[in-house]
Amino acid sequence: MSDKAFDKGAETEELETLRAEWRAALAAARDALRADAGYLDEEKLQAETRRLIEEYPAAAEELRQFALDEGLSPELARPFLPRGLTRRALGLPEGVHACVFALDGVLVGSTPLQVESWRRTFDELLSSRIEATYRRHTAPFDPEIDYTAAIEGRTRLDGVRTFLASRGVRLPEGSPDDPPGAETVHGVANRKNEQLELLLEQRGVRVFDGVRHYLELARTTGMACAVVSASAHTGEILRQTGLADLVGAIVDADTIAAEHLADEPSADRLLAACRMLEVDPQHAAAFQTSETGVALAHAAGFRFVVAVEPDEHPSRVRRFRHAGADLVVTGLPRLLELAA
Repeated sequence: MSDKAFDKGAETEELETLRAEWRAALAAARDALRADAGYLDEEKLQAETRRLIEEYPAAAEELRQFALDEGLSPELARPFLPRGLTRRALGLPEGVHACVFALDGVLVGSTPLQVESWRRTFDELLSSRIEATYRRHTAPFDPEIDYTAAIEGRTRLDGVRTFLASRGVRLPEGSPDDPPGAETVHGVANRKNEQLELLLEQRGVRVFDGVRHYLELARTTGMACAVVSASAHTGEILRQTGLADLVGAIVDADTIAAEHLADEPSADRLLAACRMLEVDPQHAAAFQTSETGVALAHAAGFRFVVAVEPDEHPSRVRRFRHAGADLVVTGLPRLLELAA
């Protein structure tokens, strides 16, 4: 990452923090006034109310000026929007009452940690088997090829089975309580889980710019939100990034196992999210990062399908459109800008 890109990310994060602090302070003051309505005399209550109302545009202007000075989108600065504009700011069509988000690539950037934890796990396993049996070299895990081909969209156990099959390795299934690193499918999966926990602790996960603002606006309008991911760490990642309170439902590895939801290509997980939110897909928007995910959401009858493509490469945009995307954006902040 260039110094310029790093600085821009730091500036955006600072703006997000300032906006969240202003929003929390204004909301707390508003709630306090409502609570004191029965105790303050009418004149004092009106005076305090006027003062609070004056704070709204003052806070918004300070944040807007900060955004402009740093070359950031002013739409990310506003602590609150007028009630009539909040729903429109989401950039979603009428009739949409819920949002179903893919976790990685839409809300957070956890793919590098996932890829690294898989690489460490498989390379460790293959290396130990070669040393123990004096077999010829087996190709190590290739992050660019194997993650997409064997891991992405699958549960952890299925990812282990698929990758090992690609290397001609067969292991016994074992059981869920196998120790991490045991030469069983469950043991390898548990080792991957251990590696990811270590990386999450060491490096953490950063929320994409504008995500918190978008989810806060969605909550303000009463929009129900769900997150879908095959990761067993979905809840932990949401808590670590401070997004957990803005999400009403989670479909993760535990849900997939408990409800026997199918791997892609299947819309099972998306439809499970809708059931948890008690909303028909015809009244929901899906946010996906892959052509397969977009096609599944479109086929499942989602009212609006958004593809998130950070690079906006023309060929990728065309493929997303062909798969059924109603809109292709670089990220959630782009929806705020388009609706402005």
